[in-house]
Amino acid sequence: MSRTYNNPILPGFHPDPSIVRVGEDYYMVNSTFQYFPAIVISHSRDLVHWEYIGHAIARSEHIRLEHLPDSFGIWAPDISFHEGVFYIFATLRLEGAGRANIMMKSERPEGPYSAPVVINDIGLDPSHFIDDDGTRYMAYGSKGVTIVKLNEESSEAVEEPVHLWEGTGRVAPEGPHILKKDEYYYVILAEGGTEYGHCVTAARSTSLFGPYEPCPFNPVHTQTDPQAPIQRAGHGKLVQTGQGDWWIVHLGGRPLGGGYCTLGRETFLEPVQWTEEGWFTVNQGRGPALIQEAPPLEQVVYREPALDEFAEGSLPLHWQFVRNPDEGNVSFTERDSHVRIWTGAGDLDTIQAKNVIVRREQHHSYTASMKLEFKPERDGEQAGLVCYYDSRCFIKLCSTYDNGLKLKLIENRARQLTNLGAIEVTGDGPIYLKAAVNGMERTFYYSYDNTGWIEAGRIPDALFLSDEGTQEKKAFTGTMVGFYAGHGGSGRRIAADIDWFLYEPQSTLFT
Repeated sequence: MSRTYNNPILPGFHPDPSIVRVGEDYYMVNSTFQYFPAIVISHSRDLVHWEYIGHAIARSEHIRLEHLPDSFGIWAPDISFHEGVFYIFATLRLEGAGRANIMMKSERPEGPYSAPVVINDIGLDPSHFIDDDGTRYMAYGSKGVTIVKLNEESSEAVEEPVHLWEGTGRVAPEGPHILKKDEYYYVILAEGGTEYGHCVTAARSTSLFGPYEPCPFNPVHTQTDPQAPIQRAGHGKLVQTGQGDWWIVHLGGRPLGGGYCTLGRETFLEPVQWTEEGWFTVNQGRGPALIQEAPPLEQVVYREPALDEFAEGSLPLHWQFVRNPDEGNVSFTERDSHVRIWTGAGDLDTIQAKNVIVRREQHHSYTASMKLEFKPERDGEQAGLVCYYDSRCFIKLCSTYDNGLKLKLIENRARQLTNLGAIEVTGDGPIYLKAAVNGMERTFYYSYDNTGWIEAGRIPDALFLSDEGTQEKKAFTGTMVGFYAGHGGSGRRIAADIDWFLYEPQSTLFT
């Protein structure tokens, strides 16, 4: 009896997937942009169910993100495996037009990985290709796809770059991968920009250096129905199972309210078919599907993290800091709390905000609640719950001091800060905060005992928490939810204790 699965396979902010199979195990990496630790690594046995196992860059001295604008940082990583070593290539997008294509490696898929080395500073979205004779190359996006030969450690370019294929003429050809199958080399590109109209294209040649013949079915994967629930389908990489079947992982988005992807770009899985002429199609050319027949692999399901009490002594893998943290301003080993953060100088509407710890929103309907112990005594001191897209767009429900202890609900809608209400707080004990998300609507609550919940405010249209809602270019992430602390200019360093955080999906439609 066949099984089915629901797309996406990695819901929430998981763009630019790259995948590799090693034996019966599958490993995937996704972009993390300004978030730290950088480059999330996932593992699966059945291509459908995934668990986080590590990050490629987990030491702050290996990458500095604190001065980079929103949506800069790590772009489009690629994972590969050769002779017992895992390689991860990525672009580090810097200020202005600056960039560096970097490489890390490890003998273990979860790491630790070596410190990044820079291969070059042109193009973007590097990937690793090793030819049948063992020669190593890095492919990257530059006027289509360009490759450069590497040394035996894949750590340095040793020849001049060679341009292979310009793409089909659509805008922004990027995210190249090279696949060798039978007598052909296949170049696979993302084109059309990462917005609506995104797609996957392909070309092939009997020689690595071309000339390349475009696929007659181009684009081999895209979304042509503007009313379909999955949009922005593109940027994919193929993988073959041990049974010989072919699949592609690719990014896409599930918009709400006419085109707002609050969850960001997610990772989807589709079957691949090869024609007798040696070309491939994706899902028989039908575009992405919400429900698919599952790969004929033994199902291995992992527990979805819900309640976090932060008792591990370190940040759980499904949580991230917004940029590099100030190591002295966070502790997971304080005896009287599970996680303690101290107030810092940067507020959430600046990129200087360091004390922000978040996890991905993965459902269009969910609740997130937390227990907060915090005693502000000077104006501006604040800590609380946040639904965070980036410094341009967020909603925070915070315990703060403003001529007395108050709760404030504040939104930043495309850089327009609005105070939606202030509530006098009674008592000096802990306070419980909750966000209830139902599609485009978000309602916020507080409680003194975790049972009697009182509404703090409702935002009927929170679609601005999205790439599209920033109203600016270079918005590539997705909405996160978590907590933060800041001193609001008081200059005082005081502690906020978060005893637990609970994330609960409220609908099975998007799981």
